[in-house]
Amino acid sequence: MVQVSVPALVEGQVYTPGLPKEYVSERYKIPMEDIAKLGSAENPYGASPKALAAIEAARTGVDIYPNWTAQPLREAIGERYNIDPDCVVCGSGETEVIAMVIRAFAGPGEPILMHEPCFPIYHIYANCEGRTPVFVKMGQDFDPEIDQYITALKTKPRIAFVANPHNPSGRFIDEVDIRRICEAASKETLVVLDEAYIHYTETEGGIHLLPEYDNLIVLRTFSKAFGLAGLRVGFGVSANRDLIAPLWNLKPTWNMGQLQVAGGAAAVFDNEHVEKTVKTIVEMRDYVSERLSGFNRFRMVPGSRSNFFLLEIIDPQITSSLLFEELLKRGVIVKDGTDIMPDGERFMRIDVNLQKHMDRLVWALGDIQSNV
Repeated sequence: MVQVSVPALVEGQVYTPGLPKEYVSERYKIPMEDIAKLGSAENPYGASPKALAAIEAARTGVDIYPNWTAQPLREAIGERYNIDPDCVVCGSGETEVIAMVIRAFAGPGEPILMHEPCFPIYHIYANCEGRTPVFVKMGQDFDPEIDQYITALKTKPRIAFVANPHNPSGRFIDEVDIRRICEAASKETLVVLDEAYIHYTETEGGIHLLPEYDNLIVLRTFSKAFGLAGLRVGFGVSANRDLIAPLWNLKPTWNMGQLQVAGGAAAVFDNEHVEKTVKTIVEMRDYVSERLSGFNRFRMVPGSRSNFFLLEIIDPQITSSLLFEELLKRGVIVKDGTDIMPDGERFMRIDVNLQKHMDRLVWALGDIQSNV
């Protein structure tokens, strides 16, 4: 009998994406327009208009093989962030770049450092590749515990993932602590700074740090602030070309199609769309925080700088699975904590979105608090 190379490919955890509106509408007979989809961190305003125009113009080229390194997209990213295009690798979503990094820079059985909890893809992919996830537990209200993380770096893991802002809590790590991590890491450790949600922090992020640290890669996605989740576009960048070349060689040759390249290359300059999105998210983050402050069976975990937050379930009689289903009945889709973290039955990850969706969330939680 043919055997898989790594047992985790058969027995391991798989990533659980957020539910679609169609599922909830059909199951609970709720009109699509009334459903608040708050489980996938998608852009409330949809796709970048510049990207949509570029995709339409690129349709005539779908019969032609794309440039194998997504050169037009790399050049656009290089221009936008003032980096050498040859120091950029593009992927079908940031998740593909994560997979490439794990495969390229950690061997079988070698350690990969990450926070606990973290974006589940880090340890899911590590396990599927036969690598060894190593965890640093977060503190009170998901404090990133930088000192403990730096201590763990002394073991010289092959890769160290740092999400900023953190997923699933949204906690932000100041630049001074990012620098501390980079400086504490051995030259044998690749530091991977995952900035999928960086726009929502209203900071420039860490790309400008790259020339100072030759063992640093920054990851970004077009799925969030640019609104291209369904197009699947992400990238990794480093000032050290020697870190990018292996990823070019490892990736599937034509991993980026013509429409992905065109859409991403246009979206990266769509400042108007990004600024509109970020402004709404920041305003609604404060709005929903205020609206939830009076609840006694649920608590919004403070400190999120992302387009989502964690809701802690205070009432011991309510589990995350129960709350998840009760919210679905009321037309609200969130992320069950058990899908994203150990001991997650006390938490839900919930997106920040338009006011009408925040109001539906608050109404639903209030109804559950009074009646369940």
